[in-house]
Amino acid sequence: MKKTTLLCMFGGKSTEYEVSLSSVYSILSNIDRQKYDIITVGVTRDGRWLYYTGDIESIKNDTWHQKDVVSAMLVPDAGSRKLFVGTSPAKYVDIDVVWPVMHGAYCEDGTLQGLFEISGIPYVGPGCLSSAVSMDKVYTKLILNNFGIPQAEHIFFHDYEIAKNADKCVAVLEEKFDYPIFIKPSNAGSSIGTGKANDTFSLKNALINAAKYDSKIIAEEYIVAKEIEVAVMGNDDITVSECGEIDPGSDYYDYDTKYKNNTSTAHIPANIPEDIAKKVREYAGRIYKHLGCKGLSRVDFFVCENGRIVFNEINTLPGFTDISMYPKLFIHEGLTYSEIIDRLIGLADVSTH
Repeated sequence: MKKTTLLCMFGGKSTEYEVSLSSVYSILSNIDRQKYDIITVGVTRDGRWLYYTGDIESIKNDTWHQKDVVSAMLVPDAGSRKLFVGTSPAKYVDIDVVWPVMHGAYCEDGTLQGLFEISGIPYVGPGCLSSAVSMDKVYTKLILNNFGIPQAEHIFFHDYEIAKNADKCVAVLEEKFDYPIFIKPSNAGSSIGTGKANDTFSLKNALINAAKYDSKIIAEEYIVAKEIEVAVMGNDDITVSECGEIDPGSDYYDYDTKYKNNTSTAHIPANIPEDIAKKVREYAGRIYKHLGCKGLSRVDFFVCENGRIVFNEINTLPGFTDISMYPKLFIHEGLTYSEIIDRLIGLADVSTH
């Protein structure tokens, strides 16, 4: 049987560079190499594309770019499906499928997906528009408001409004919300730049900090609730996983809690009533469809003690680290890690973005 040539991309210019390294390490550690010829291209923090032929431990340790690398780029010819590699002499490598194991800006926001489409190469994950809209929390909210998806009360500001008069933004929020108030950038993932404000001073600082990461900043009512995550897989026909629950073990589920402190605990299935779990899964499937997603996404919710369900966000290229909820949820459904990988690559083969 002919192997599929899979291009795995990792790294990137986003603030989630380290998460990408952990994700691709897990995928490369679990993929069935009897089925795939694997090509790896890493993107450095400053955006350089490097064809990498070294070991996966160097990826995990972030020393991959120090050896065994040459420049590379996709050929923008929809008929060729090739990677140009700047060896001496230069060469072209045929590519069947590309998996951007990358998160955040310049990776998950539709920009990279546009390049894949120009190059005519099937890729894992949603298309340009779905990726761009889903990455931008403001636009996600605006779209889903039209479909009756329950969301937190919120206001958003542009970064220039905060820079011009942060005190005025604070006053607007204090008039609308009681403390605490939750602040987050519209386009940052893994809870980068998020903050919980308990008073005027911390609110102003949280707005200023969030504005470092994006041009739009969301302020939301603070919701005391269980954090519930659902994995979705498929194109026209989709599979929605069981609900998983995150116990952050801290004030809220921020970047350090997710990837550094090891204080969070995952519960599958979630400790919520069966009828609530059914409704959450229904919402997850609807959100996936409304946003035009393909391949995969993870959809996150809050579930309050009184049964209130609140959509939080969607991740179109969710983490695939050894602690990530997406693979855990489908492993709970009975798939192995390598079977999850096979299915996602298979969906890229037949998907039209």
